[in-house]
Amino acid sequence: MQVELVQLAGRDGDTAHNLAAALQAIAGCAADTRLVVFPETYLTGFPTAENIAALAEPLDGPSLQAIRRAARKRNLAVAIGIAENDNGRFYNTTVLLDGDELVLKYRKTHLWASDRGVFEPGDRYATALLDDVRVGLLVCFDIEFPESARALGELGAELLIVTNGNMDPYGPTHRTAIMARAMENQAYAVMTNRVGEGDDGLVFAGGSAVVDPSGNLLLEAGREPCRQTIVLDFQRLAEARRDYRYLDERRMPMPGQRVEHDSGLRELLIP
Repeated sequence: MQVELVQLAGRDGDTAHNLAAALQAIAGCAADTRLVVFPETYLTGFPTAENIAALAEPLDGPSLQAIRRAARKRNLAVAIGIAENDNGRFYNTTVLLDGDELVLKYRKTHLWASDRGVFEPGDRYATALLDDVRVGLLVCFDIEFPESARALGELGAELLIVTNGNMDPYGPTHRTAIMARAMENQAYAVMTNRVGEGDDGLVFAGGSAVVDPSGNLLLEAGREPCRQTIVLDFQRLAEARRDYRYLDERRMPMPGQRVEHDSGLRELLIP
């Protein structure tokens, strides 16, 4: 699977600007690319308590409809973040689209300081199939908690996709965390971060990365806007899991109700 990581600057509260940049990036993907990954809440930027009601959109709103059309035209899968409005309840949400099909949505379960009072936390983890690869989504701060990725591991994840909005001075923290989460679950991890300055003076750290199922760093971006491309060989999953499997060896299963759907979606509800 060829994957592109689109590491961009964004504008908080300027959906039109961010959407235009995302559409341009999708149009510029290589012919062989299957999956493109953007940063956390990229479409809307980070909202505040004061503007969240005006900024957030439903998942069938105009911004994601435009992304769906662009993805369908290019036969791409797209992972991208948005401030979601679900009937007046607001979530930091990342979606995985396959063309115009919504394959998976994930609402950030671990809220960073600036998320609190703006978003509600999600209540479940989930995985779904993309080209016979089982994929799970996480958002930024989630990867600092081993349980988040472990929940996806329990749901069979072979690829962890992380939309990131990590800022200075915490770049090294997420570099360490994404390598550990991939190794612990013997899965690929793809993490795309934002760069540049936010409205509140935060400086986003870049460092988008790809890690293999043994925890080896395969790709790492710098601090400037860029596009990184890599081909993931899922035969390496079998190699990483040949002699032992952490999920089989562990002695403490994750709590929560597991739900299997006919569509192939698997969910673990947070107790």
